[in-house]
Amino acid sequence: FSGGTWGMVVGHVTPEAFEGGAIALVREGDTITIDAHKQLLQLEVSDAELVERRKAWQQPAPRYTRGVLAKFATLTKSASEGAVTG
Repeated sequence: FSGGTWGMVVGHVTPEAFEGGAIALVREGDTITIDAHKQLLQLEVSDAELVERRKAWQQPAPRYTRGVLAKFATLTKSASEGAVTG
């Protein structure tokens, strides 16, 4: 981070929502518990609800379908893999 943050910050969760990571299942209004001492980041939603959300999840369509940004999105790996091309 640039130094503009203060206090506890969760800055990156992987795998990303676009790839179907657990963060893709979070909905507006869900409670998330963060406990730094226990190294815990927990979504307070039942397992049954998460199963239903996973069944309904669909990968979003790419935002860019042509041009340099589409090429970049196609060739670049996720941030967890270094965001490198290849």
